[in-house]
Amino acid sequence: MTEYGIALDIGTSGLRCQAIDLETGETVATAITQRHPIPGMNVIDHVNFALKSGEDVANKLLIGCANQLFASLGIDLSKVKRVGVCGNTFQMSLFQNIEIRDLAYAGENMLRELGVVPPKRDGAILKASDMGLLGMPDAEVIIPPAVRHEIGADAIAMLLITGVADSKEPCLVVDYGTNAEMALICGDGRIITGSAAAGPAMEGQEIERGMLAAPGAISDVDIDGDGWKCTVLDQSMIDRDGDTVDPMTGRSLKKGEAEAIGITGTGTVAALYNGIKTGIIVPPKINTEDGKLHLQNGIDITSHDVDEAGKAIGAMRAGFLTLLHEAGMWTGDVKIAYMSGASGLYVDAIKALGIGMVVPGATRLIQFGNTSIEMARRIAMGKVNMDDLKSFAQKLKAEHCMFATSETFKQLYSIEYAVWCTSMPMSMYNEMLDVYQLPHLSEPSEEVTVERRSMTDLPDTDKCPVKVFESGTYLTYEVEGCIFCKKCVKECPEKALDMVKKGDKVYCRVSSDRCGGTACRRCERACPKNVLHLDLAKVEQ
Repeated sequence: MTEYGIALDIGTSGLRCQAIDLETGETVATAITQRHPIPGMNVIDHVNFALKSGEDVANKLLIGCANQLFASLGIDLSKVKRVGVCGNTFQMSLFQNIEIRDLAYAGENMLRELGVVPPKRDGAILKASDMGLLGMPDAEVIIPPAVRHEIGADAIAMLLITGVADSKEPCLVVDYGTNAEMALICGDGRIITGSAAAGPAMEGQEIERGMLAAPGAISDVDIDGDGWKCTVLDQSMIDRDGDTVDPMTGRSLKKGEAEAIGITGTGTVAALYNGIKTGIIVPPKINTEDGKLHLQNGIDITSHDVDEAGKAIGAMRAGFLTLLHEAGMWTGDVKIAYMSGASGLYVDAIKALGIGMVVPGATRLIQFGNTSIEMARRIAMGKVNMDDLKSFAQKLKAEHCMFATSETFKQLYSIEYAVWCTSMPMSMYNEMLDVYQLPHLSEPSEEVTVERRSMTDLPDTDKCPVKVFESGTYLTYEVEGCIFCKKCVKECPEKALDMVKKGDKVYCRVSSDRCGGTACRRCERACPKNVLHLDLAKVEQ
């Protein structure tokens, strides 16, 4: 009898899962979501939603999404033996439906006042049926341990899957995503971890035409003669030639083999790199007639996109430099950079280095796929020992740099913000470092090698094409005092909101995966009667 394992990666920007035949080790199905089912585009939004609308509501959204994903795999779920899960600490806590207030509020005094007892996050084996996962009564769900609130199981995966933890040479490994978990392996046994709140731009979100890495996404852009050639992901998540266009006007110069529907964070990075290199972009301005950079199929880069992506890149470079400073090292001391996650794999590594996404001074760039789902796969296949994971998590707790309280990080990020958001030229960077009595950045090396150890961030997609799934459900509540003007509907930038009349009552109906969450709330501000409050909305039955 065939038995299956399911690997589930719960990312801040979306969920990815694969079904594996446990006898053969073959991947039999892959499914991903377009977005995260909980409103918002970053961890803070998700936590705020959970605190205001109820942790049980957030958990229902996550579990409901997982159930829909699993059902779309097309396997007999009753034959699932094991579900391996990986993700950051916030996402894993919401998935388990355990306390999150200790993650949201800093300081022991505050937690004591609230009566919050932080739960243990040292790994768990749970029954799928007890968690609300449907159709798999005999399956166990395996949750790996976390290190700290900003360093979760996905960071452990990043270190173990890449194999860098025991490196005798200094190197820096980064999981390029919304949280940008990173670790500096000093080469003397020390590992210093950190997490930069890069934001959703690295996952293609908060970008006007942005999307997760999925079929139809522009993943790279290259200068080709008088035009820019787009690279587009196909149904198997493989790079294909897209159109070559005039970036100033969007006019197609040469037709490609793949049509584009949006752009990933990596595509945005490539567009920024080329734009800055050619002088079309002087952050945050775009020097075209309409202030937009034009790509394939009417997909444009706006100054807002430059701003969002720039802040993300700036947070990462400030994080790299902070870890180096913490270790008594600086640029040039670390020659090897490991790049994991979808963005780390699909981005052009040389462009990433040139724009600040890789530790300055690195000369050997090694690109991995999605280490989080690879860890989930190994767990699902019974190839990971939980005790070993717990032991490694304890080791990582020893040296962690909290960027939120680091004066060095604050100083470095202020320089990055000036570069990306106030038009300060990069040539002034070292002058600003002098102000904070920090060493200068080393000159970039002319000889850089790139190793790409995976073609896709999801294994075996050539054997089973990726199913892209709408992840959201609807949140609804009765809006008392609503005059049905629908100004809120018109104001929503993501078209996530609708107002529905039932008799003499008016109901707000929100698509959870499209809602921008706490960072937006434009609909609430547009309400002339101030009666729209999204926190009151509950999962539609």
